[in-house]
Amino acid sequence: MELISELSKELDIPASKVSSAVRLLDEGNTVPFIARYRKEMTGGLTDTALRDLEERLERLRRLDERRGEILRALSEQGVSDRELLCRVGEASSMTELEDLYRPYRPKRRTRASAAREKGLEPLADSLLAQMGDPEALARPFADPDKGVSDVQEALRGARDIL
Repeated sequence: MELISELSKELDIPASKVSSAVRLLDEGNTVPFIARYRKEMTGGLTDTALRDLEERLERLRRLDERRGEILRALSEQGVSDRELLCRVGEASSMTELEDLYRPYRPKRRTRASAAREKGLEPLADSLLAQMGDPEALARPFADPDKGVSDVQEALRGARDIL
């Protein structure tokens, strides 16, 4: 198992001891219990070594879980850049993983972004420049086909952008 070998290498503990300790932790045993009553199974690992192992195990599992979520999200978005997918698969820290995913993270949908999608940004710019009567400026933007039912809704959308 890759997780066991990585923990073994990082913590400089034989893989057999790591494997036994991970199994005991997964069964719900606590670090003090394992250190005190299961020494023969872990080869006498101290409670400090067991606690380090437990913390690193949890971090690696969270990293793997997040990696899976990111790979699924990238797949759903249709991202097929092999280099990116390889780098996500090889990321060794949560920070590195999140940095790789940041450009592909879905943006928050705000009322202003919805108004921009309806084509109301030019109206907002005109209102900001105070180019005339707001209602007269908004009239051409009232288009039920674009989701703007009336002048008031166009003005609300422009205010959201501003």
